[in-house]
Amino acid sequence: MIRTELIQWKEATDRLLALPIVNDDDQRDAMIASVKKILDEREQLQPFIQPPFSLEEEVFGKELVAQEPKVAGKLENYLTAIRKDLSASQTKKDGVRSYVNPYSKVARDGTFYDAKQ
Repeated sequence: MIRTELIQWKEATDRLLALPIVNDDDQRDAMIASVKKILDEREQLQPFIQPPFSLEEEVFGKELVAQEPKVAGKLENYLTAIRKDLSASQTKKDGVRSYVNPYSKVARDGTFYDAKQ
């Protein structure tokens, strides 16, 4: 007999692995909220998963442990996508700022440099 907490952990893991990585700005917040909710569920289940385990639970647990690298990879993909979007946003903001004030990065110390000499 497998404990319900282990089954719920597997279900949460499967849902986390099934979530798509969304690049659309409108759906990104919903994706982040879904990932956070699933991770919170898993965190609440973790204290209930304590030894002693039956033989059936040990076999089931090995399957769960085998899925954890997939979960870590998926979370890393989410993090990479978010970092990429933040970087693009910062680049866009800098581009707009340099378009509005193109001489903001020019040194204004009053000297003149003649390239012909």
